[in-house]
Amino acid sequence: MSPSKSKSNLTIEKDSQSVTYASGRDTSTPPDLRILHYNDVYHLDPSSAEPIGGAARFVTLVEEYRSHEKYQGQPELLTFFSGDVFNPSLESSITKGKLLIFPPSSLLLLSACGFVVNLMLTSVVGSHMVPILNAIGTDCSCVGNHDLDFGVRQFRYLANKCKFPWLLANVFDPSLGEGVPIGHAKRTHMITTSNGIKVGLLGLGEREWLETINLLPPNLIYRSASETARELVPQLRAEGADIIVALTHMREPNDNKLAENLGGDIDLILGGHDHFYAHSLINGTHVLRSGSDFKQLSYIEARRRSGPGGGWDVDIVRRDAISAVPEHQETVALIEDLTSKLKQSLEKPVGYTAAPLDARFTTVRLRESNLGNFICDIMRHHHQADCALMAAGTIRGDQVYPPGPIRVKDITDCFPFEDPVVVLRLKGQNLWDALESGVALYPALEGRFPQVSNIKFTFDPSKAPGSRIVSASIGSGPIDMDRKYVLVTRGYMSRGKDGYKSLRIKKEGGDAEEIVSEENGILISMMLRQPT
Repeated sequence: MSPSKSKSNLTIEKDSQSVTYASGRDTSTPPDLRILHYNDVYHLDPSSAEPIGGAARFVTLVEEYRSHEKYQGQPELLTFFSGDVFNPSLESSITKGKLLIFPPSSLLLLSACGFVVNLMLTSVVGSHMVPILNAIGTDCSCVGNHDLDFGVRQFRYLANKCKFPWLLANVFDPSLGEGVPIGHAKRTHMITTSNGIKVGLLGLGEREWLETINLLPPNLIYRSASETARELVPQLRAEGADIIVALTHMREPNDNKLAENLGGDIDLILGGHDHFYAHSLINGTHVLRSGSDFKQLSYIEARRRSGPGGGWDVDIVRRDAISAVPEHQETVALIEDLTSKLKQSLEKPVGYTAAPLDARFTTVRLRESNLGNFICDIMRHHHQADCALMAAGTIRGDQVYPPGPIRVKDITDCFPFEDPVVVLRLKGQNLWDALESGVALYPALEGRFPQVSNIKFTFDPSKAPGSRIVSASIGSGPIDMDRKYVLVTRGYMSRGKDGYKSLRIKKEGGDAEEIVSEENGILISMMLRQPT
């Protein structure tokens, strides 16, 4: 809950609003509990397509629910976040210290080659997001996988700057002591609202995303979300919780499984990790995820049920941060202060595309993408390799870049990760197994889905994971399982991350030979510098 503020009479375009769930209760009467939820926010600036989002418009919507005269006299708003904020983004890559930015080549028509922008900043990686989270009035958050991208120590530094607790109840670091969550996150939290209702919160993550993080302590202990919830929910009830809210950073199927397994013991599951808006009601538990990138939020009103059994009637409204929503001027000024050193260089055009470049998560994580093809082609041609394979999670733009100029900002938005490109020599069987890993979780919007160059493959998603690849070829012929091929990929994947265990190099316990190691590799953005 943020400090009380003067009431606002701002009226916002209602075409940004839609009903997600209606309980049937009379919503003209004040609710007993008011909650705002959001998740997975990376970019402060708006995108080019509706809902365009942007932190300043998002705060306008938040302030409507917090300060508009319509809500005066009602319980104070609680604001919950479900993780992923400190990375990956343009700003986080730059606030790490030093960034070299180069122009693209190939499909992008260059006006000049060899152009370099060298940006030096003294901020700490991810620190640009802390003032935004605090300005939103966030009351509690679940840890997301990308919040740990720069290591536990960095996460702890940033978490300590936040005016709210971070939760993660089911991932433990034995080096911190028995039963201590990674990064000293809390397992549970209790909030007493302005009208005396006790809200019990717990944070839960999924096993799968532990494989996506580069810098994790050794010997982590994972407990299932359902097992952990069965332990903690009764404890929260015993402490007087009137309502139980699970803040999760898990894919939708895992959130649904949690609701199925807990049999209604959790009232609300507010999820993250997926970048789409969705709601379901399972065993009396509302399972909700609220979009991404400051483009959507959920406003929730809960009213106690009278009579035996009690419980809650819940009404949920989705709000989209469309262009008609005015920007919150204090937040505009805050963002300008946070990013002013970047603006001039980042807006510089460095190339041109004649065709739309599709970086949407719903494209790159489910099917072939022209942008994925482009980048993988550059990787392969740069090293004259047999083929290239890149996890789709490398591509972070989540929009279609229209024909026209390409800015420095567009490139760094799309490719903020800092692990170098590496070159491996490995057997065809390893490549086949890598493709199997890439499609194992389809149709979930997983970052492991493969984008490739000089590889053709077909798969059958109706088959069991590990047996889905129907055919695969490199160049003009089918993959020879015993032949050794030269593959270009990300260093991240050569460590077996994101399920790509068959690409592990020898020092990581695999059998892939390093031709170009991470120590000698270069970033994708540096490859974009090379003239055609």
